[in-house]
Amino acid sequence: MSAKKTKKAKPEQDQSLIHFMINGQEVQAKEGWTILETARQNGIKIPTLCFHPAVEAIGSCRLCVVEIMQNGRSQVAASCITPVQGDVEVLTDSEEVLNVRRWVLEMLLANCPASHQIRELAKEYGVTSTRFKVEHPEEACARCGLCTRACDEVVGIRAISLGNRGVFKEVTAPYHQRSTDCIRCGTCLYVCPTGAMEQLFPQVSAP
Repeated sequence: MSAKKTKKAKPEQDQSLIHFMINGQEVQAKEGWTILETARQNGIKIPTLCFHPAVEAIGSCRLCVVEIMQNGRSQVAASCITPVQGDVEVLTDSEEVLNVRRWVLEMLLANCPASHQIRELAKEYGVTSTRFKVEHPEEACARCGLCTRACDEVVGIRAISLGNRGVFKEVTAPYHQRSTDCIRCGTCLYVCPTGAMEQLFPQVSAP
């Protein structure tokens, strides 16, 4: 007589992990992870602009928004600063998310129309023009602050910062003069998502 086949026991789930759904796919995350971190761990694409894993996320550009469904309700939130929670459904490309993302891209086309990177990203979402007024056609900086945060948090120098407020906000060296603290490491150029740093501080990349 042949021996009876025994069913293999299913591996127990790690109770310390948080389980939820992204686009119908079950994922798990560690306590403290954000939705964006979890999505990237599972190969799920969410576009970003002001985010870089080397610096603290601030969620300023809103390009990484997702829709979070729970108990019949939904909300749109920036995935880079939203911590994971169990028993929710996250949608990364719902119609509401795409509408917000296209609106953000239109704003970026108006604010930094000279950025090739922004124009290419906008095309991916079918955005080739903007309803908003273009004040400075030569502008490429999105004022996301990623370069200043990298200079501060990664390099520890603070050679550049965001000066002024509102529509007058700009990336600049203290007192609008070349900073003597700058070590010309090129970190700001590396993390800049729009290519603007090459125009603002060409001396950084100069030999």
